Amino acid sequence: MRSNEMNRRRFLVAAGAAGLVLTQSPLALTLPAQAKGLAPTPTMRGGANNYRPNAPLVDRLGSGFWVTGTVRRAGDGAPLSGVRIQIWAATTIGGEREPRNHGSVLTAADGTFRLETEQIVPNFGEPHAHLAYDDGAFKTVFLRPVMPSARDTSVNADFVLAPA
Repeated sequence: MRSNEMNRRRFLVAAGAAGLVLTQSPLALTLPAQAKGLAPTPTMRGGANNYRPNAPLVDRLGSGFWVTGTVRRAGDGAPLSGVRIQIWAATTIGGEREPRNHGSVLTAADGTFRLETEQIVPNFGEPHAHLAYDDGAFKTVFLRPVMPSARDTSVNADFVLAPA
């Protein structure tokens, strides 16, 4: 019996010491999370509706409503600059097929993008925007974020892109 008690005691002491080391080392606690990486954004159902390839780069599509977001690389989460994001929506000037409601922007050095448009209005009962990444260096992603209310004056959509 004495040897079982000693083995259990040694095990508990060793386990306690290992736990103490892990709690004292921030690197040890973050390594598993970093190893997993940032998963790519999946394409959303309905995101490609009324899509037009190569929408022109624009400074703005109207005023009063902001479409914003970030673009990062899958895995390490690095921000991607100079990435073209296409944006379109039904607004107060017309539906999703209206040419004045389609445009593209480039991401800034920190991976952010923003585009001012006219107020987005419900289409098929939901106020929503459409955004796309489709330039070829990464896998194509279509997003369709829905706004909680038609009175909202902004919508945000973030992309995490995987290599093509």
